[in-house]
Amino acid sequence: MDHFQNQLSNYAELAVKVGVNIQPDQYLFISASTEVPQFVRLIVEKAYEAGARQVFVDWVDDVVTRLRYEKAPENSFTEFPSWKKMEREELAEKGAAFMSIVSQDPDLLNGIDPNRIRDNQKASSAALSKFRQAMQADKISWTVLAAASSAWAAKVFPDQPKEKQVPALWDAILKAVRADQPNPVDAWLRHDENLHEKVDYLNGKHYLKLHYTAPGTDLTIELPEKHLWCGAGSVNQAGHEFMANMPTEEVFTAPLKNGVNGYVSSTKPLSYAGTIIDRFKLTFKDGAIVDASAEQGEAILKQLLETDEGAKYLGEVALVPHDSPISNSNILFYNTLFDENASNHLAIGSAYAFCLDGGKEMNSEQLLENGLNQSLTHVDFMIGSNTMDIDGILSDGTSEPIFRKGNWAF
Repeated sequence: MDHFQNQLSNYAELAVKVGVNIQPDQYLFISASTEVPQFVRLIVEKAYEAGARQVFVDWVDDVVTRLRYEKAPENSFTEFPSWKKMEREELAEKGAAFMSIVSQDPDLLNGIDPNRIRDNQKASSAALSKFRQAMQADKISWTVLAAASSAWAAKVFPDQPKEKQVPALWDAILKAVRADQPNPVDAWLRHDENLHEKVDYLNGKHYLKLHYTAPGTDLTIELPEKHLWCGAGSVNQAGHEFMANMPTEEVFTAPLKNGVNGYVSSTKPLSYAGTIIDRFKLTFKDGAIVDASAEQGEAILKQLLETDEGAKYLGEVALVPHDSPISNSNILFYNTLFDENASNHLAIGSAYAFCLDGGKEMNSEQLLENGLNQSLTHVDFMIGSNTMDIDGILSDGTSEPIFRKGNWAF
């Protein structure tokens, strides 16, 4: 087995054993691109070797996706197949694990009517809301990881010869997920422990507010009374650990829905629904986004904010040091899975129930009563840089440094 195949095998093993942590007799549902069949087959093999009962693969093709947006009738974008909804819900009820392998071209839907993109996002989000609630409450095991595709690689490495673009992206992905290390599974366990040290410190402090300052940013975020900081590994309803994102470098919690004030500017492009939104600024008052502007993709950004009432509020606040592996690679991935793990970020839309003490057992109304935002959408965007300072404000008004010049201050 050559060097690349060995690392790819390591990556597949990580996806199965650390990502979803497949259990004997458990179902696995994989969503993946038709461009990466070799990697998907490797994961399927590893899953069966680990005892999976059956593996289902939902194949996605960028060309077919683009053709639909170009040729399908207008009213078809307000529909979502009921059988796809039922499939996910039934598998979730059976305790299946879910794996999403992202490879999409960041510019896939450039030039497409924004109304079609909006309608499709809204229809799919509404149809899958029950399934997403199960994910956001950690009732099921799920993970998101990536595989290199030719269009994505060309976007990330435009100056490389064409034949070297995909290998370069694979190399960057494998390093980011620690598949290049001698014992990747042990490396992830150590990484999990390191992130939980930060989680324990922040939960011990129980800050009332966070204050962000940087060029183009002056933002105060209140935190719910029962908020919990989380990071890296999670535990599902059955008590099994899993890793929702690979890679991950963040610790995160939920903001108080009505407690966000000030303004914030993006520091990296946001790849959303096959389009790029870049150099944007959001202004908040009492939690709600009251003004939004972008130099690129402003129409898509404003339609995202109109998804539903909750799309004008935040659902996540995440801390990532500027001096971290993905950031230090100096690679702009044009993919949120990677770029959010190189930068402090926030998320528009729904909050994770497990970011609240007792939240996993609460219904939507109870979560809202405790300050957590509810929405059909959840979209992360990057705000961090080496110029960002963050202070934690305690209940007595005392202010303490959390980040200085983009890095941990403790």
